[in-house]
Amino acid sequence: MPVRKYIIDLSTEEFDLLHRIIKTGTSTARIIMRANILLSSDIHVSQNHTTAEIAEMLHTTKTTIQNVRKSYAENGVEYAIHRKKRTTPPVPAKVDGNVEAHIIALCCSQPPEGYARWSVRLLSDKCVELGFIESISHMTISRTLKKMNLSLT
Repeated sequence: MPVRKYIIDLSTEEFDLLHRIIKTGTSTARIIMRANILLSSDIHVSQNHTTAEIAEMLHTTKTTIQNVRKSYAENGVEYAIHRKKRTTPPVPAKVDGNVEAHIIALCCSQPPEGYARWSVRLLSDKCVELGFIESISHMTISRTLKKMNLSLT
């Protein structure tokens, strides 16, 4: 039998938690799958399955089994079954409070000559022209004004 790099030795509390997750069935499929992986990998289980056998039983890959075992060994059961929380947004926001203030000030000012009022496209062009922001969509201007309960009429 091949030697396992990460040994799964579940405590009674962890074992009960994983069984409860599986039995209630209210968790996501990913969490239930990971709980099944940990339970199948436990050294106290009478049938000592290999990684390939567990992967075949649970219809997943050997890499997934190894990743779950590694997560458990390094960080514990909660980290192994739940997703890691993101620390930063996927894309930083282009419009911060400073740009919002400039947009609102522009909206409240006189429109350019030849126009009766500001449009969102005029506002976006003027923000870029004045150097408040490198580029901005007219829809971003619209969302910003809506967020501040402002309208262009």
